[in-house]
Amino acid sequence: MADLEKIVEELSGLSVLEAAELVKKLEEKWGVSAAAPVAVAAVGAGTGAAAPAAEEEEKTEFDVIIKDAGPKKIEVIKTIRQLTNLGLKEAKDVAETSGSKVLEAVSKEAAMDAKSKLEAAGAVIEVK
Repeated sequence: MADLEKIVEELSGLSVLEAAELVKKLEEKWGVSAAAPVAVAAVGAGTGAAAPAAEEEEKTEFDVIIKDAGPKKIEVIKTIRQLTNLGLKEAKDVAETSGSKVLEAVSKEAAMDAKSKLEAAGAVIEVK
């Protein structure tokens, strides 16, 4: 049997981007989805009323997009490297390219955390 404590320690060291990649790989390997199912209210039959529009699913994955690095580009590049584990050149390219995704398909909490850190460094950020 695997040493579960060791696995927990290893997983705790992953960045958000690495954890998202791990989830995708496990979903592919096991043929499952980690997304929670969303229940849709059933409409009573024979009521004569028009069916209400289906409830819109709550978004669970967000992209963090850089619009402008701002005046403190070096601070923004450092923050991008901390959030993504990208190399210096790759992080510089992301910071200098408007519309680049800093993080992709992350939780709302991770996206908002990244947004606040990047904005504190001087960048203009959009979360979609």
